[in-house]
Amino acid sequence: MPPRVRIWGRHDADTLRQLEMCARTGEVAAAALMADGHKGYSQPIGGVVAYRGQISPSGVGFDIACGNKAVRTDLRAEEIRRDLPRIMDEIARTVSFGIGRKNPRPVDHDLFDDPAWTVHPGVAALKDLARQQLGTVGGGNHYVDLFEEPATGLVWVGVHFGSRGLGFKTATGFLNLAAGRPFDAPGRRESMDQPPVVLSLRSDLGQAYLEAMKLAGRYAYAGRDYVVNQVLAILGARPTLEVHNHHNYAWIEKHDGEELVVVRKGATPNWPGQLSFIGGSMADIAVIVRGKNSPEARDALYSTVHGAGRIMSRTQAAGKWKRVRGRRVRIGGAVSEEAMRQAVRGYGVELRGGGPDEAPQVYRPLQEVLDAHRGTLEIVHVLRPIGVAMAGPEEEDPYKD
Repeated sequence: MPPRVRIWGRHDADTLRQLEMCARTGEVAAAALMADGHKGYSQPIGGVVAYRGQISPSGVGFDIACGNKAVRTDLRAEEIRRDLPRIMDEIARTVSFGIGRKNPRPVDHDLFDDPAWTVHPGVAALKDLARQQLGTVGGGNHYVDLFEEPATGLVWVGVHFGSRGLGFKTATGFLNLAAGRPFDAPGRRESMDQPPVVLSLRSDLGQAYLEAMKLAGRYAYAGRDYVVNQVLAILGARPTLEVHNHHNYAWIEKHDGEELVVVRKGATPNWPGQLSFIGGSMADIAVIVRGKNSPEARDALYSTVHGAGRIMSRTQAAGKWKRVRGRRVRIGGAVSEEAMRQAVRGYGVELRGGGPDEAPQVYRPLQEVLDAHRGTLEIVHVLRPIGVAMAGPEEEDPYKD
C-alpha cells in the first residue's frame, strides 16, 4: 500500500517533488508537508515523514534538534518600554551570536557525563567543541526575542536555535559513515535533490545515530535553557510558563496503533493538548498554540508549522557573497538593509543584528500559515516582538535547514 501523503498550503514544484521523493524512499507509512514548507536538503523544511523501523539523518538535517523555547515572565512591557534600547544592547553583548562562536564563559553541565558520548568515537571527539559552544546561539534565522502579549501586557522571552557544531558535525559524520567514508571526513554535501539517507534501526549504525541524535537533543535543550536564563537575569524577571519544542528531530511514536519513527524537519510536534511555540519574522507575531484531536491533526501526524516559512532564498534576498576591499559583503539582493530596517521600525521593534536575508519581506505572514492549519490547532497566546537580537549580517549560515 502506498504511503498516505497530505499537504497543507501552497508550494512550489521543487518542494512538492522533494516530498514525493521522500514518500517513496524507504519503508514510509505516511508523509505530510506543513504550510510553511520550502525546499530543504533531501527532505523539505516543513516536511514530516513516518518510517517503519528506519530513521533518516538527512531528514533530521544538519541542525539536529533546532527548536524554540518561550517563557512568559512576571514583568509587564510598560515596565521596560523606556529602557528597551539598553536592555537589547545588554542582550546583544551578553549572549554569544555567530557561526562557530564559543561561549566566553564555558558552561559545566551534567550532560557532559552522559554515557551517549561513547556511542561512536566520532561523537566522543566532539565533546570539547560542544562544551565550548554550549549556550551560544549561532547565525542564520536563530534569534533571542522579547515579546509583549497584547492581551495581558506581559513580557515573554523567546529563543530559536539548535545543537550548534555538535549537531552539524554529528549529522555530517553519520552521513559520511552511511556513504562508506570515515566519520571525520571533510563534509560533502551532495545535491539538495538527492534521495534521503535512510538507516535501519535494526543496524548498529542506525542505533548509534539514534542515540547521538538524542544526545544532540538534550544538548540543544540545555543551550536554550541557558540563554533564556541569561535573558531573565538581564530583565530581573521570573518565569511563569514555559513552552519548549524541537523541530528538527526524529521521534518514536504510535500512530493508528503502529509504532513509527516520525522525522520532522522544520515541523513542530502538535499533539492534542500540547503547547507549542511558533515564531514569525522579526516584524510579525509569534504564537503559542495548542494541538487539537481531529482527523486532520492525525493526517498531519500531530505536527504543525515551525515558523512563517521562507518565500525567498538567502541569496535572492541579500545577494551573493563577494569580497570587497578585504571584507565579505553581499551584492545584488532583492531586499536592501534600509528596506529591512524600515519594516522593523514600522513594527516598533528594537533590532540588534540581523540582515536582509532575514528581513520580514522574505517570509510569509505567520497568520497565513496558521490559517491553513486551523483544523489542527488553536491559538492560545499571541505575542508581538518588541526586541529582536540575531547574529550580524556578515555571518554566513552553513546549515540551510
